[in-house]
Amino acid sequence: MRGMVATSSSSDVSGSVKKEYAKVPAEITEENPLRVIVAGAGVGGLALASSLSKMKTMKVTVVEKTDEFKRFGGPIQLASNALEIVKTMDTEIYDQVMEKFVFTGDKENGIKDGIRDEWYAKFDLKSPADDRNMPYTGVIERPDLQQIYLDSIPKGVVQNGDGVVSYETNPNGHGLRAILESGEVVEGDVLIGADGIWSSVRASMRNEDARGENAGVSYSGYTVFAGELNYDSVDNGKVGYKVYIGPGQYFVITDIGNGRYQWYAFLAREPDSSKREEKPDGSVPFLADIFRGWSPDVHHILDATKEDEIQQRDLYDRPPSVRKPWTKGSAALLGDSVHAMMPNLGQGGCQAIEDAFVLVQELESADSRNDIEGKLQSYQSRRLIRSAAVQGLSRFASDIIIRGFDTPAKIVADKDGVRFENFNYAGVVTRILQPILPIFFKVQFDFLYEGWRNELAIDLGASIGFFFIGGFILLLGAGAVDGAGLGLGLGLDAILGGEAFEGLFAAFQNIF
Repeated sequence: MRGMVATSSSSDVSGSVKKEYAKVPAEITEENPLRVIVAGAGVGGLALASSLSKMKTMKVTVVEKTDEFKRFGGPIQLASNALEIVKTMDTEIYDQVMEKFVFTGDKENGIKDGIRDEWYAKFDLKSPADDRNMPYTGVIERPDLQQIYLDSIPKGVVQNGDGVVSYETNPNGHGLRAILESGEVVEGDVLIGADGIWSSVRASMRNEDARGENAGVSYSGYTVFAGELNYDSVDNGKVGYKVYIGPGQYFVITDIGNGRYQWYAFLAREPDSSKREEKPDGSVPFLADIFRGWSPDVHHILDATKEDEIQQRDLYDRPPSVRKPWTKGSAALLGDSVHAMMPNLGQGGCQAIEDAFVLVQELESADSRNDIEGKLQSYQSRRLIRSAAVQGLSRFASDIIIRGFDTPAKIVADKDGVRFENFNYAGVVTRILQPILPIFFKVQFDFLYEGWRNELAIDLGASIGFFFIGGFILLLGAGAVDGAGLGLGLGLDAILGGEAFEGLFAAFQNIF
């Protein structure tokens, strides 16, 4: 559906129709609070609403299209950067999260050779958190996190069953109107589009399609099978998650607590492959055949999984844009609506929480409705480069692991003599990268954990090593990854995305 500019009348809340916008003074006070509409009740939208609704100068309305909240969706990773924000924003919510939380960052984590079942490279999530006195990375069931936020929000703030489809702005003063699916309208001063990757708020803001080729959303090239089950793992309590790498695909096993595990099988496929690839015996035999010859761990957890415990979905993402707005007037975008990312780093929800954190700071600091446009632009400038780097790194990780990595080259000497295993380009590069990756992981986590405050458009201290070591890895992997995007800045445009790379240079120009 093409984003449209509606012309219908409105009311202050859904209900009776008025032809004129409410007349509100410029000054934001307890008597005339800032009216904030949040479209979408995902993690980012609820985190934002929870904080703003506690402020006497804010009046918050959350508009959610689903009729009711159900226990749907698996665990969500909250990395140290997101947990530190949750704790900073609201210690009570943080304490409730901890009651339901399962730590993975204090355990052994890393990449394994999927064929030989040997550790390839381990990444240390614990030390970067310890160095900054931050909580360890871990997981929480998404419905539990959602319910914690819902319980913190006053009754009547969240309105279910009628999503935002577009909005219009007041041409003669303060205010805008969110137009809902039913034709009802909600009037406010600020609209935050937290309505996901197929955002109607974004479509309306940019006058583009919410879905389809013109939506700015791109298919990643990968489909993922995900399973969640009770599982008796031999390394329970010792290993957080393992990424098994091999030619053209990879497999992830992660401990989600209480004897439950989740696994992911990432395959390079055309979109909608589920409709074309036949699985007459089900997904388990299908995947067992695809991963034939891989680690016994992979097959053991597949064999323990029931068919109704498996889901398949294609993966889409969208890089943050410099040329297209995050904000326009008194409307702004948050989370997947503006920077949907691959799940490899587990940072999708974390970055939405960072968005909410910065938005709370900017809106709280506004004394007048005349300040709102500038505050939202400040939000974009603070979040653009960092979110682009994380989004790009998430895509980069998939491309390198699936299309660049292979079974590492190895020289084997035994009673039968010396033999060379997998001495092709990708295998040799994978072996060369083995001692480099732990350094990159450290720099990567330093970048993620150091910059959570989003105080600068770009944190030079945390960013330089991350960008250039990443660029070096891209240089090595370029021969194995089609379209690696090498060029300016040692491949930084491949990590950031072309438009955000432009934003990076703009940020440097502003600094110097």
